[in-house]
Amino acid sequence: MGSFIEDFQASLDKLPGLLQRNYGLMRDLDKSLLVAQQQNEQRCEQEIEEIRQGVESGSITPDTSHIRFSNDALDEQKHCIRIADEKVALATQAYDMVDEHIQQLDEYMKKFEELRQEKDISTSSGAGALNVDNAAKPARGSESGRPGRKKSRPPSGPAPAIELDLPVDPNEPTYCFCNQVSFGEMVACDHPNCKIEWFHYGCVGLKEQPKGKWYCPDCIGLQKRRKGK
Repeated sequence: MGSFIEDFQASLDKLPGLLQRNYGLMRDLDKSLLVAQQQNEQRCEQEIEEIRQGVESGSITPDTSHIRFSNDALDEQKHCIRIADEKVALATQAYDMVDEHIQQLDEYMKKFEELRQEKDISTSSGAGALNVDNAAKPARGSESGRPGRKKSRPPSGPAPAIELDLPVDPNEPTYCFCNQVSFGEMVACDHPNCKIEWFHYGCVGLKEQPKGKWYCPDCIGLQKRRKGK
C-alpha cells in the first residue's frame, strides 16, 4: 500500500504540468483557428461578391450546380477543421489523464477500505476473545482476582433470571440469581458475606462496569434491614 501511495503521488505531481502543456497548445490552436477562420471568411465573402457580379453581368450562369467556392477557400476550410480536431484530441487527452488518476484514486480507496475492514474484524475478534477470557470467575474470596468495578445504582429488586439453552457441565459452578454458569460480563458484590458474590450484568441491570464498590440487591436489602432495627 505504501508503494502504491508513493507511485500515485509521483504520478499526480506530474499531472498539473501535463495539463498546463495541453491547455497551452489548445490556446495556440485557438489563435491559429481564429486567424484561419477570418482569412477564409474574407475569401468566401470576396468570391461570393464576384459570383454575384458575374451573375448580374451575365458572365456566370445562375445555376447553383456550377457555382462553388475556389479550391483555396475549400482548402482553408479543411485546415480549420483539422485545427478543431487537434483541439478536440488535446481536450480528450487532458480528460483521460484526469480520469486515469481518478480511477487510480478510487482503486486506492477501495484497497484502503478493504484493509480497514480487515483490521476492524481482527480487532473485534481480539476483543471478543478478551471478553471470553475475562468472563472466567476467579477463585472465590480472592479480591486481587476481581476485575476493576464501576459503581452504578443497583436495581430496586432482583432482575429476572435469564434462561440460556446451553449445554452445561454438571461440575461447573453456577452464579448469579439465574443460577447459571459464568458467561459474558460479570460483576462481583463487595459485601464480604454475599452468598452469591458474582452476577451477570443483565441480571442486575448493568450495562457497563461500575466505579468503586458495588453491592447486589440482596446485600443492599440486608444492610437496610439491619439499619432499621
